[in-house]
Amino acid sequence: MNRSAVFAIALLSAFAAIQPAAAEGNKITPKLDSVQVMHNGQPVTVQRGHDPAAHLPAIFQKTDRGCPPFCVQPMVAVPGVETVGELELLAYLQRVGQGDESILVVDSRTPDWVMRGTIPGSVNIPWNKINIDTNGTFETPGEAESFKHILADEFGATLGEGGKWSFGDAKTLVLFCNGIWCPQSTANLQTLVKYGYPVEKLKWYRGGMQDWVSVGLTSVKP
Repeated sequence: MNRSAVFAIALLSAFAAIQPAAAEGNKITPKLDSVQVMHNGQPVTVQRGHDPAAHLPAIFQKTDRGCPPFCVQPMVAVPGVETVGELELLAYLQRVGQGDESILVVDSRTPDWVMRGTIPGSVNIPWNKINIDTNGTFETPGEAESFKHILADEFGATLGEGGKWSFGDAKTLVLFCNGIWCPQSTANLQTLVKYGYPVEKLKWYRGGMQDWVSVGLTSVKP
């Protein structure tokens, strides 16, 4: 056997030997292996996948979506509302998992999408529950009443005299939907700001579920 063949075999053997180690060492960052969160009262470890052959779920492989409604969203959903990435979202989720009740991570998608998988530690509040029409109103009194309950019971806002909302004790909300082509959480942020929700208490994970699964982070089904 010539030297080239010996070298090729040695190289292939070395590559095969290091592949499992590379897969097992698929960290979130060089110093972060995983994050512990709570989802529906149960602990969940969020980490990246270890399968070198893994690929995007079929529902997120589609690229040609009609606009409207699936238009590319701006980097800033609302002036003053911070756009965050995966690491910032993980930090919020970790705080929630440690018992910080001042933060709520909101999956704005409809339940049929959530059933396919969501971010551990998030709470589903469908976008159409927090969405006013072009006239700045809800279509029915029932929708308006539902929104009031969400503001008070889920977000911690207080309705004062004269129908004015107070957000002094309201939670910091981190909203997301399906990705940069999904307008649902954008619409929710715009509605909340119109109702007086402080922009410093609103965060937006623009990448949504598509970015989350594209880097192999753990998702869960209800």
